[in-house]
Amino acid sequence: MMTFEEIQKTLKNYSIGIAGAGGLGSNCAVALARSGIGKLVIADFDVVDKSNLNRQYYFVDQIGKAKVEALKENIARINPDTIVVAHNVKIEQSNIEDIFAHCHIIVEAFDVGEMKKMIVETVLEKLPKTPIISGIGMAGWGNTNSIKTRNIDNLYLCGDETSEVSETNPPLAPRVGIVANMQANTVLELILGK
Repeated sequence: MMTFEEIQKTLKNYSIGIAGAGGLGSNCAVALARSGIGKLVIADFDVVDKSNLNRQYYFVDQIGKAKVEALKENIARINPDTIVVAHNVKIEQSNIEDIFAHCHIIVEAFDVGEMKKMIVETVLEKLPKTPIISGIGMAGWGNTNSIKTRNIDNLYLCGDETSEVSETNPPLAPRVGIVANMQANTVLELILGK
């Protein structure tokens, strides 16, 4: 066991990459900042939209602002000791290595299945020593006990692995928040142990 001060002393030495600043990424980043992580490297090209406020860590007065800049502001208000490096870019196979090369762990936080697949495959191939934590299966509500974490080598999957987002099965704050916090908790387990 460790005291909170001991935990923060350890976490301040770590840099975590977050690919995507939506429901998973914004909530995971906030959880890590509250825990005392030293540096967050966050990449996303989107802007805050009113439709995001049901599950993402943004506020009404941030609508229209770049998500990475809004998230950087929010984290500075929560924990000014966490350094946030914001990349307002679309993540592609060609820039993943440059953006996240110095991160100890990468959190995949995309909405689209093809993007999730692309970053996981790229990280496993080009940054094979870097663990990647992916969120998969968090749409809808209820059925909390189906959400779990599964490990395959350097890949960690958080979610129920089945519930896909659709018009009739939207992503809502409770399940998205659970998975985002599971991703943050997995980061802490990898750094601090169980």
